[in-house]
Amino acid sequence: MKLYLIRLMRLFWGLFLYSLGIVVTMNAQIGFAPWDVFHAGLAKITGITIGTASIGIGIIIGIIVVLFGEKLGIGTILNMVLIGVILDLLLKLHIIPVANNIFVGILMVIIGLFIISLGSYFYIGSAFGAGPRDSLMVALTRKTGLPVGLCRGTIELLAVVAGWRLGGMIGIGTILSAIFIGFCVQSTFKVLRFDATSVQHETLDKTYQIIFCNNKKKLSKE
Repeated sequence: MKLYLIRLMRLFWGLFLYSLGIVVTMNAQIGFAPWDVFHAGLAKITGITIGTASIGIGIIIGIIVVLFGEKLGIGTILNMVLIGVILDLLLKLHIIPVANNIFVGILMVIIGLFIISLGSYFYIGSAFGAGPRDSLMVALTRKTGLPVGLCRGTIELLAVVAGWRLGGMIGIGTILSAIFIGFCVQSTFKVLRFDATSVQHETLDKTYQIIFCNNKKKLSKE
C-alpha cells in the first residue's frame, strides 16, 4: 500500500505540474499552446470554460486511444478531470504572473513547455495510465515506430489548425509550442532516462483487484 501511495503522489504531482505549465504558456500572452488554442476555440463557441473544454476533449481522445489498444487506468481518468479543474483554478486565482513584453513571453513559453514535459514524466511514470493526449502520443509512437517527439509535434500541429478554425488565439507562442514541445518532451525524457513506451500501465480493473481484493484477503486472514 505504501508503494501505491508513493505512485499516487507522483501522479498528482505530475498532473499539477502539467496544469501549471499550461497556465505559464497561456500567461505568456503571445499565443496559446496548440491544445489550448483548440480548447479556447471550443470554449469560445460553446460558452464553457477552457478547463471544461479540456475535460470534454480528454474524454473523446480517451475513447480513441482505447480503440488504438492503449490501456485505460486511474491516471487516465484523473488526467481527464483534474487538469481541467486545476487549470480553471490557477487561472481564477491569478497567481501566475502575466508577461508584459514579447521577450518575457518567449521565456515563459519555453519554461512552460519544460514544466509540461516534466509533468508528463511524473504522471506517465506512475504507471497508472497516461493521460488521453499523451496516450495518443504513445500509441502513435508504437504504431508508426517514429520518434516520440515527432509524433507529439504532429499532434500539436493538428490541434492548432482545428483550434484556429474554431477561433482560438494563435501567435508566435503557438508556433514555438508546436515546434518545441516535441523537443522538450524528448529531451526531458532523455535526460531522465525515461522511455514512455516501456511503461507497463496498470488498468482500472487491475488497480481495483490489487487495492480492494488484496485488502479483503488480508482482513479475512486476520
